[in-house]
Amino acid sequence: MSLKYKRVIAKISGEALSGPSPFGIDGRTVDGLAAELRQMHEAGVETGIVLGAGNIWRGRIGEGMDRVQADHMGMLATVINALAMQDALIRQGMEAVVMTAVPMETFAEYFNFRKARKDLSEGRAVIFAAGTGSPFFTTDSCAALRAAQIEADVYLKATNVDGVYTADPRKDPQARRYRTLSTRDALRLGLKVADATAFALCQDNDIPIEVFDAHVPGNMLRVCMGEEIGTAVSNSAVTAFYEE
Repeated sequence: MSLKYKRVIAKISGEALSGPSPFGIDGRTVDGLAAELRQMHEAGVETGIVLGAGNIWRGRIGEGMDRVQADHMGMLATVINALAMQDALIRQGMEAVVMTAVPMETFAEYFNFRKARKDLSEGRAVIFAAGTGSPFFTTDSCAALRAAQIEADVYLKATNVDGVYTADPRKDPQARRYRTLSTRDALRLGLKVADATAFALCQDNDIPIEVFDAHVPGNMLRVCMGEEIGTAVSNSAVTAFYEE
């Protein structure tokens, strides 16, 4: 099987784990995502995973909460999601390691980029949890940072929409979907598919970003094989839209 991308970071939103519910972890949904990741593994893709926390914790619930405290709570929520995904991957017959950005020896390994690279090269999935270990950084920024540290070929951003749009397509029927998008334009236009720090990290390290619908079976592997799905963001891309 011909692969365009051999080593990847797959960023999966926390909301993607909740399935039909607004919050929490839906077992069938997590198992379905694990099956997708196993399919990639069987094709020879070395996969690092970053999970969001929106299914458990979003921003600051409660007026006046300190931002640092709220972000610490979000980091812990990503660890819960990481352990759920690790369990699902193991039940799929894969080896999976959780690495956290803050020490949690009882639950997971402390992040080490050399160990992460070794695990990936030996066929283990590596799930990166607790964000960057610092407040004020999103899990998008974490995914971009880990992509650079493990020398990933691409940042796969699996979302609830089928690409990057000029506006929220759920609110604006005139929103247009990008086929390709330069990293420079993504930063200049302030597009919200990822935060500016994540875009800047990918720009500086020349890491392409592929944005696509997480809920279409097989999408992750198809992107790794080079199929045109969703929106491709890169330094070399010429910004263009899908034809109507």
